Amino acid sequence: MKNFGQKSWVLPQPVLIIGTYNSDGTPNAMNAAWGGQWDSKEIVISMGAHATTENLNRNGEFTVAFATKATMVASDFVGIVSAKNDAQKMQKTGWTAVKAENVDAPVFIDFPMTMECRIKQKIDESAEGYYIVAEIVNIVVDENYLAADGKPDVEKMELITYDPVHHGYICLGERVGNAFADGKELK
Repeated sequence: MKNFGQKSWVLPQPVLIIGTYNSDGTPNAMNAAWGGQWDSKEIVISMGAHATTENLNRNGEFTVAFATKATMVASDFVGIVSAKNDAQKMQKTGWTAVKAENVDAPVFIDFPMTMECRIKQKIDESAEGYYIVAEIVNIVVDENYLAADGKPDVEKMELITYDPVHHGYICLGERVGNAFADGKELK
């Protein structure tokens, strides 16, 4: 075994696209890799000091889309370019935004699955940002990505994960087992 010390290498890391409205009402998005499920109806996301953070300070509602193989280039772009520095940022992505039904935030319809969220708590708030704990108000899924049972089909979505070790993106693959079932073989 080789030791690497402290690294931000929790794997896999989802590629989350945070959607908010700017002060002028235009849609904005940023890429966030440090986030995940907090509780059964809540998520947590580490936020730095971004235009999106300012938007969240003004309005605690936002959306979270899951980046895919098809949206990878534009998803990476919104992570490296700030709306503070490029007024054409969102036009360059080619994404289409519609208003979310349950929160005051944009839904980018180019993604197969989007969560509508509302901030419940900010943790360790400072000039560098904060962690947000947010309630999942609703989940919207493009019908093209539903399985035969009417629920989201994760395999169809071709979700990507961030590789913090080699700074890349990995497309999630095929189903390999059944949760809460396959382990019963060892009982």
